[in-house]
Amino acid sequence: MSAHRPQLFGIVNITEDSFSDGGQFLDPAAALAHAETLIGAGADVLDIGPASSHPDAHDVTAMDEIARLSAIWSDFRALGRALSVDSFQPETQKWALANGADWLNDINGFADPEIYEVLADTTCRLVVMHAIQAKGIATRAAPPDGDIWEHILAFFDARLERLTRANIDPARLVLDPGMGFFLGNRPETSWAVLRHIDRLKKAFDLPVLLSVSRKSFLRALVDCPPDAAGPASLSAELFAARQGIDYIRTHDVGQLDQALKVAAHLNAGV
Repeated sequence: MSAHRPQLFGIVNITEDSFSDGGQFLDPAAALAHAETLIGAGADVLDIGPASSHPDAHDVTAMDEIARLSAIWSDFRALGRALSVDSFQPETQKWALANGADWLNDINGFADPEIYEVLADTTCRLVVMHAIQAKGIATRAAPPDGDIWEHILAFFDARLERLTRANIDPARLVLDPGMGFFLGNRPETSWAVLRHIDRLKKAFDLPVLLSVSRKSFLRALVDCPPDAAGPASLSAELFAARQGIDYIRTHDVGQLDQALKVAAHLNAGV
């Protein structure tokens, strides 16, 4: 086990219908308490999701996303941790930038060029995620024919070229291959990506973020509901850490932080 410690994105879903904790943190007080717990457990970044993106999620307007973010934003800023906004809607992204977000996390990989000029004028970090869906939330579509890695690498070749041509500094970018239904409806596709996750960093020499926490492909293997998928998630996350992944987005920050500390201690030979 390498002593490398990825930065941890703690998930804060201020939603009604997230697949694993929908409705639990929609109330601002509950969201704040959860954020404080994540920070205490070792979160480096709070990744705030104002809408769900799983295949059965309801549509949420940008206006509703902004209202949810506005209700918690000042209290979250006071916590002193970097804040990430998980949204693919340009109006929500513009609001987040205007209010000092440190990160934008876009499951559509910043597909809409209307946001590019605004992005180029800011310094926030950008998580550019690949998905087989060009726009919107995940579906239950089949994965593309052929090698999924060819699809992922071609996506990033094209998207990074567009972003850099728009004067967005590549040093601000972090790549996310997408997992679970973002890669299609077959668990084996996600396994193929996870097994070779080091390919992404080698191909583009950019930091990589991975989000496998409680994902359906893990649960299909161990046959459990989302709230019981902690051990499966941890195993996959530790595998990613061994491959040098730079950021891991997780529901269970505490268990991953503890596991990484143990691994580092053992590796140090103390």
